[in-house]
This record gives sequence, C-alpha cells and structure tokens, in this order.
Amino acid sequence: MGLSPGEVVVLCGGTGGAKLARGFAGTLGAQQLTAVVNTGDDIEIYGTYVSPDPDLVSFWLADLIDDRGWGLRGDTFAVMDALRELGADVWFNLGDRDLAWCARRSSLMHEGSSPTRALSLLNEKVGVRSAVLPVSDDPVRTWVKTPSGGWRAFQQFMIQDRAEGPVEALEFRGADAAAPSPLVLDALARAEAIVIGPSNPLASIAPILAVPGIREAMRDAPAPVVAVSPIVAGEVLKGPTAAFMAYAGHPPTAAGVAAFYRDLLDGIVADEEVQGLPALQTDTRMDDDAARERLADRTLEFARGLGSR
Repeated sequence: MGLSPGEVVVLCGGTGGAKLARGFAGTLGAQQLTAVVNTGDDIEIYGTYVSPDPDLVSFWLADLIDDRGWGLRGDTFAVMDALRELGADVWFNLGDRDLAWCARRSSLMHEGSSPTRALSLLNEKVGVRSAVLPVSDDPVRTWVKTPSGGWRAFQQFMIQDRAEGPVEALEFRGADAAAPSPLVLDALARAEAIVIGPSNPLASIAPILAVPGIREAMRDAPAPVVAVSPIVAGEVLKGPTAAFMAYAGHPPTAAGVAAFYRDLLDGIVADEEVQGLPALQTDTRMDDDAARERLADRTLEFARGLGSR
C-alpha cells in the first residue's frame, strides 16, 4: 500500500498538540493536515455542549486563539458576569463568542449533526481548511481520582480542584463502548506520517488511544508513528503532566514519554537524548509560528527517514 505524500495526522489534546498542528498546517498546507483530537475533556454546561480540545485546535488553526492560551482572541465575558449576578456558580468560564460557538454546535447536534459534522460546519465559517476530527462521536469522558477529592470529572479536577494531585486513578468512561470516527480510521490508513503531539500523554492522548480500534489502526498503518515529547528543557511547560506520569509509573522525561507510548512508536522527537529507539534531538519550543513550523518540518523529515513499515 503506497503512502499519500504530505498527508500528516497529528494526535492532539491541549496546547502543545494544537501548536504543532498549527506548525504542520503552516509548513505543509492546511489541507494536508488531519488533527485527531481528545474528547475526554468535553462537558455540557450553560445549556451548551463544550468540546475544549477540538475547539482549541480549531482556534489555533483559524489564528483566533487568545493570548491566554484558550478561547477566542479579544472575547468578552458579559454572559458569565450576568450569570454570576443571577446567582449561578460560574466555575467554568466561556467567553461570549466562545459560548455562541458552543451554542451553535449544540443546535447543529440537536438537528441531527454528529459532533464531527458540527465541528466541520463551524470550522468552515472561520476558514479552517484542515480536518479537525474528534476521535469518536460517542461520549468518552475522563475522570480523575485523587486522595483528597475522590472521583472528579476532568474539568472539575482541572479548574475547581486546581489540578492538585497526586493522581490516584484515571478512567476514560464510555471508551469501551465508543467507536472511532470512520474519518479518523481513514486518515490513519492514508497518512504519510502519524505524529503524537506534545500533549499530556495520560490526560490528552490516552483518551484517544482508549477508543477501541485506534491503537490497532496505528499499528496497522504503513506510516511511521513518531511522538514529540511535551517535556521541554527538563520541565513540563503547561498542566499537571508530571502528576499523571507519576501515576503511570514513568518519570516526566522524554524517556518516560517514550516508554509510555513504546508499543506504538517508531521514533521520538525531543530536546534531550533518548535511548532505545530512533530519536531526533532538536529544539522543541514553539514560541512563535517560525518555531512551530521548524519543529513540524524537522519532525516530518525525521518520520520520512524512518520509512514506511
């Protein structure tokens, strides 16, 4: 089976994966990129369906992301302020335009669109030409257990509990009964390279891998599978990655990331030396578009050098 030159699939969840997806869209061309995105963070709140990671990737690709790292640039929060004035417990902030985005998705889904189709229609309106695919149209929800808080939905753990660990247990509820999106399976089968983005391996990528058929599709794909480490200069740049890695029994290092994905990987990209599998050691910071595109270029060149399976 031949590969389709230039087509890249990036597994995404959170800022690191979204930034790398933006880099690939810039260097390859948007239509050569498919982002397969975590839905474990999804939540129904304020009468709308919110899908934080697919939306984050979409906003990055549309050049609409706010400087704070989430939501839409320049958004206002009048609705949240009004809800507070009316006595609502507003613990999950959505900007006014972000809320409109989610309300429109909810309407489309109520009219019969799948989450994948609804997001595609929204992305058409903001000029996103890459495919941004929720891993499944079935509900998959991440739950986190800590000694102090017990079982908490992911957004409650992250926002209300301030991601205070240690992480005692992790579940991806609904994953066993979920089916992967056919578009996701098709993209994996056609890709020239499959890249696991530099997102939290446990909280952002593991929910994708928990959907039956995804691991098998990645193993069966002719494309090489390469991970980009989220550990930069020995540190986690964003989020509670260290706490989740500790729960999984791996150190928060590139070697630990490689060990977590070991059965899937043909290679890893990191800014530190990694033993035991093909590795590209390079600068993995993505502070601007040039850096994002440079990392995407080097990652693809490295994957191409590994050849097809």
